[in-house]
Amino acid sequence: MTILTPLTYLKQGVLAAAMMLAAMMTFLPQAHAEPCEQETFEQATYVVCTLEAGKADLRLFWKDAYGEPYRAFSNLAEALRSEGKTLAFAVNAGMYRADFSPMGLYVENGGELKPLNTAGAGGSAGQVPNFYKKPNGVFFLDEAGAGILPTDEFLKRAPKVRFATQSGPMLVIAGKLNPIFIFGSTDRTRRSGVGICTSGAVRFAISEDSVNFHDFARLFRDRLKCPDALFLDGGRGVGLFYPVMGRNDRSWHGGYGPIFGLVE
Repeated sequence: MTILTPLTYLKQGVLAAAMMLAAMMTFLPQAHAEPCEQETFEQATYVVCTLEAGKADLRLFWKDAYGEPYRAFSNLAEALRSEGKTLAFAVNAGMYRADFSPMGLYVENGGELKPLNTAGAGGSAGQVPNFYKKPNGVFFLDEAGAGILPTDEFLKRAPKVRFATQSGPMLVIAGKLNPIFIFGSTDRTRRSGVGICTSGAVRFAISEDSVNFHDFARLFRDRLKCPDALFLDGGRGVGLFYPVMGRNDRSWHGGYGPIFGLVE
């Protein structure tokens, strides 16, 4: 006959409680990692947002149901809310004209609303607007996931895409920095960009500090491990919508043109 001491009862009770807690934890919803977080790279601060293109409902938006540009993240959020959806994250999606129309190719839900822009711009390197700095490129979403290609390469391949936006210049091309960038350049401002990174993840970066193109491109290549990355905008056109961080930025150009949005 086995005699159970009070200590034995205590041990059995602790074990039973631990087993019950483990069983409960199995059925509790797991907290999902937030897509955006702050990162520091070479003394500059960034907000970096990581999305899985095959899992996240990432879309491009430009005009509302009345044919007017959304211009503000809050306007897009309200439109989605009326459909029972949530705008979890948004960022400016490339350069645009004074009427908020995209500077180059824009495809939304499989429809081409603006054609590819292959024009150039004259003047010295420092005077060429960012969109026309070569090579510029196209971010796109297709059935296989997400991709970024220099404009000439995109034109050759002519992939069938669901969403696409053209901007420039390219930051990183097949693992190499765009050769037009100058190390130590004094052309510093806030900047935003997007990269296709390890395992096909889409990573957006918004600088909170003023940085030059060379430093910004190295963030994507060296820290974020993105072999391909595209510049979206700079200066007063940089913006982020992310309620978790209390962010609902506005553009000092009077609004945004195309917008990337994560829909939940």
